Amino acid sequence: MSAIWQAIINGFLKVIEPVVTLMVRWRVHPNVLTTVGTAASVASGIAFGVGSIRLAGFIVGICAIFDVLDGVVARRTNQATVFGAFYDSTLDRVADGALLGGMLYFYATHAVYGSRVMVVICLLALIGTFIISYTRARAEALGIDAKVGFLQRPERVVLISVPTAFGGLAFNGGILVAVVCILAVSSWITAVQRVLYVRRATETTAPTTIRVINEKKKLSARFASRRAQS
Repeated sequence: MSAIWQAIINGFLKVIEPVVTLMVRWRVHPNVLTTVGTAASVASGIAFGVGSIRLAGFIVGICAIFDVLDGVVARRTNQATVFGAFYDSTLDRVADGALLGGMLYFYATHAVYGSRVMVVICLLALIGTFIISYTRARAEALGIDAKVGFLQRPERVVLISVPTAFGGLAFNGGILVAVVCILAVSSWITAVQRVLYVRRATETTAPTTIRVINEKKKLSARFASRRAQS
């Protein structure tokens, strides 16, 4: 499965290579791309909220391009910084909140497809998605790389964008219901996977070792930041 996913990513990178080359030539700052991508995610959330499901799905697909562009451009132009990584992760949470918040609003207000059950499921998906990012960030603060689980951000983007862009509210809204339900269940499974991974890591790694690894990461981050500022 990982090999298939990597092949898809490589193919996607080849498709957007002309855009990457153009951004590098124009020396576009990666943080600008991150900001534009987040703005597009907010627009997608609004589209979900007002019931323009197909439009929302296509916008999410465009957001995926910016998700890749900012990192690739940062490396190609030597503009990768610690703050840039922090800024990107922070705005990713804004994007996730906007998308799922838009879906929640749709189910809370729509005259035909409104559903209290789906409002609760959207809320669970929103909480689960944030827990996924929190568990990884907290694990990294302990010196543990917890990038595990089958529903990470790229997979979430594909899960939201492809079915909604091409299916919209087909099957009496069943496609969107399936997307939200899968997102809710899989996000919580991923969160549990990361918790269990960190538990195993802390059981086999002495606390002092974790602190040493953590301090080394902090020193490396400070060094990279100083190099970026010089």
